[in-house]
Amino acid sequence: MIGKFIAFEGGEGTGKSTQAGMLRDALEARGISCILTREPGGTPGAEAIRALVLDPALPKWDIEAEALLFAAARSDHVAHLIRPALEREQWVICDRFVDSSRAYQGAAGGLGDEAVLAMHRLGSGGLLPDLTLLLEVPGRISSQRTAARDAGGSDKIGGRPASFHEEVTTAFAEFAEAEPQRFRRIDGEGPPAEIHARVMTAVAALLP
Repeated sequence: MIGKFIAFEGGEGTGKSTQAGMLRDALEARGISCILTREPGGTPGAEAIRALVLDPALPKWDIEAEALLFAAARSDHVAHLIRPALEREQWVICDRFVDSSRAYQGAAGGLGDEAVLAMHRLGSGGLLPDLTLLLEVPGRISSQRTAARDAGGSDKIGGRPASFHEEVTTAFAEFAEAEPQRFRRIDGEGPPAEIHARVMTAVAALLP
């Protein structure tokens, strides 16, 4: 037997981190052992790469280097946290995974989907979540949430132009349409408790 792997995806300010934490709490209340993690990050090596990629004080990486750094962080994350947890029959809830690289570097960054997926196959064995929850909100809400979150300054990716983030949102929608067996699209508008109820409905089929 193996655990379940659930990823939360979406653009900036869609509520991924909040809902990932709420799902972890709900599953643990049902007696399911969970690990809540994030990308880039989750392991010491991946967290170090996160600092390199997102720190606005550092020079901008070109898109190829940025994608390679994300792929390296993911490789370490998968090898040292995600796969071992799944093999222990734990559930892994991840705030972003490879679909973020596909959307941010592959689509909006212009690198292309196949390049990102090739890195993922090499670095992480092509691992995909059992379920990917795509949180979607109108642009005005995303902007409001992002502004509140980044009041002290945005990171290197969050601070990119609105046109970049619009391309990211479009890419996520296209992924969900192309892979309906893996993606569930979640309306991210409303109070957190209401959104959580939608998340639980989407996860129900995986529950023991």
